[in-house]
Amino acid sequence: MVSFEFIEDRLAQIRTSSARLKKMQILTREQFLSNPDYYAIAEHHLRRSLESMFDIGRHLIAKKGLGKPEKYSHIIELLGQHSIINPAFSNHIKGMAGYRNRLVHEYAHISSEEIYDIINNRLEDFEQFSKYIVEFLENEQS
Repeated sequence: MVSFEFIEDRLAQIRTSSARLKKMQILTREQFLSNPDYYAIAEHHLRRSLESMFDIGRHLIAKKGLGKPEKYSHIIELLGQHSIINPAFSNHIKGMAGYRNRLVHEYAHISSEEIYDIINNRLEDFEQFSKYIVEFLENEQS
């Protein structure tokens, strides 16, 4: 059975972390790059958002019996294949799996510039993912 409480907890984490990241959008590139604390905060909240997103996906896939993803990218693909999220959106964001792995395993090779660009160009992906999940849950409860 799908745990709505679990999913809501992870959605709340995405909202909280995204809000912290959005606050950084007012910084110029130079301001962001000149303060290593901005990078550390942004990396932390980006990683938490990604982990929460994949936690939600794994939970839904397991509880709905949709398969056994072997990779993070498979989580996103399965969510799209089963219309939990829009299939086109699934294709748009499946690269997030690789980025999650880089944040966790190759963190020394991620630049401040890269994080700054994500903050300013990709945060809406978390919001859109969350909307699809909420819509799916609403349909499940009906």
